[in-house]
Amino acid sequence: MSISLASWAMGLDVGSVAAKGVLLRDGEWVARAMIATGWDPAEAGRRLRAELTDSVGMDLELPRVVATGYGRNAVEANGRVTEISCHALGARRLFGDGVRTILDIGGQDSKVIALDRSGNVANFLMNDKCAAGTGRFLQNMAVMLGCSLSDFSSLSEDLEPHGISSMCTVFAESEVVGLLARGVDKNALALGLLDAVASRAEGMMRRLGLQPEVVFTGGVSQSRNLRALLEKRLNLPVRVSEDSQYAGALGAALLATRKTTRRRRRDEDAPK
Repeated sequence: MSISLASWAMGLDVGSVAAKGVLLRDGEWVARAMIATGWDPAEAGRRLRAELTDSVGMDLELPRVVATGYGRNAVEANGRVTEISCHALGARRLFGDGVRTILDIGGQDSKVIALDRSGNVANFLMNDKCAAGTGRFLQNMAVMLGCSLSDFSSLSEDLEPHGISSMCTVFAESEVVGLLARGVDKNALALGLLDAVASRAEGMMRRLGLQPEVVFTGGVSQSRNLRALLEKRLNLPVRVSEDSQYAGALGAALLATRKTTRRRRRDEDAPK
């Protein structure tokens, strides 16, 4: 199918666990897709591009694709941007101009981004040296408890969290095994693990200088229980969208749109 490509742009966010993509036309959301990254980020990028274009029934060789995330340098793209910039832009598109603090918890790292009133990145903190407080940590703990990560989103809010003393994955696994052997309820342990993640995230946000409004992005943001624990600790509302996991890809696509628009204007203004 032959179409004008000037109004199309794609953003790819290739994380350690999931690869997310967003396709925009004239700045509006047309398609999104998410697949497991697997062991080959480059292949994940190719599959993601194909899935996005197939979803709109077109074979697009797009003029502008911007990649972000852990695997951005392995992906075929003509622009690569850090997650910080992309999450900031994507979060403001999802939640509005009032966003001041972004908490993003992904598979391999967690980060907090502070924005100024104009939406510019003022500061950020990132935990990417250890699995503590990340989706990978919770995934490992879910295996220890004999449940899935999705079960961490449907725990009774009447439960009292059972505290976990260690956030190191290795030590936490040993601690959980011991607590289960003592007969501690696994749901209380699951809630305790989420509370430990909330505590770590709270510490990062307060060190950066917590400012409302607070929004939560990344795959772990879909945990209803974790969001509630964060709100309790912060004594502030924490906003989440069903599209929170796409914030980085959306920001990348918006940057691609800006670059495509500039190029189109240059072409239009060029002497004929």
